[in-house]
Amino acid sequence: MASERRFVAENIRRVLLKEYLMKEVSRAGFGGLDVQRTPMGTRVTLTTERPGIVIGRRGSNIKNLTRAIEEDFSFDNPQIEVQEVANANLNAQIMAEKLAFALERGWHFRRAGHSTVRRIMESGARGCLVVIAGKLTGQRHRTEKFKDGYIKFCGEPKIQFIEQGYAVAKLKQGVIGVSVDIMRPDAKLPADVEVLSKAQATEALPDLFAPKEPVEVVEPIEEPAAEPAEEPVEVVEPIEEPAAEPAEEPVEVVEPIEEPAAEPAEEPVEVVEPIEEPAAEPAEEPVEDAVEEPTDVEQEVTE
Repeated sequence: MASERRFVAENIRRVLLKEYLMKEVSRAGFGGLDVQRTPMGTRVTLTTERPGIVIGRRGSNIKNLTRAIEEDFSFDNPQIEVQEVANANLNAQIMAEKLAFALERGWHFRRAGHSTVRRIMESGARGCLVVIAGKLTGQRHRTEKFKDGYIKFCGEPKIQFIEQGYAVAKLKQGVIGVSVDIMRPDAKLPADVEVLSKAQATEALPDLFAPKEPVEVVEPIEEPAAEPAEEPVEVVEPIEEPAAEPAEEPVEVVEPIEEPAAEPAEEPVEVVEPIEEPAAEPAEEPVEDAVEEPTDVEQEVTE
């Protein structure tokens, strides 16, 4: 935990030093700061547009800055080196300060923004983004962006090829923040592909396009075919077949006996008992009239 606090304190001290130098060297055009620790002390590299103003007459200004850095910010044996910017229009911090100074002098924000973008692109930059935020025309906060060319917002191209600068313009209606992002002219994006002509490719890669020496083709010598060697006769031993397993007895298939259909059960016959009639009374024998048999005398008479 102590080491982490030491790193945080070191970074805070460097940020405070940068803000102090931006105020002291604003007239000379502050372009950047680099602090390196060496065995001999601390090397402070200051990049400005006009190094003569920073150095001063007979080095008086730079001596005062060295004393302030050593006493106020506790850097051991600071050594200040002043470098001049090769092209101020391609330095994001210098252009941000110039834009903020133009707004403080009364320039309209659109005129100042477009003018800054045009100057940066005319100097050879691949892209530029200018953002102005604050009370521009009224009481409400606004943000205006001016963009031209290619700009990357994330990833490795942003870390390698984008320079950022920030400045503040103090006006009557409030504070206006200005940020400038510039893509350097030497930036090579992953999508940039250049196709060379054959002559250019030959100059760039002479080994690849060098004439090849003719290769002699050696015909193979045909050797006489070797006679086939007699193959040894292999003695094949008879294979003992396993004893045949007894065949399984055939299983008789017993067909199911069809049972006759059951006859419908006879309905029970009701037994009617005879009705006993009363015994008939014996009929009276008819009384035959007594016929008198004819006598012998009457038979003769009839004859």
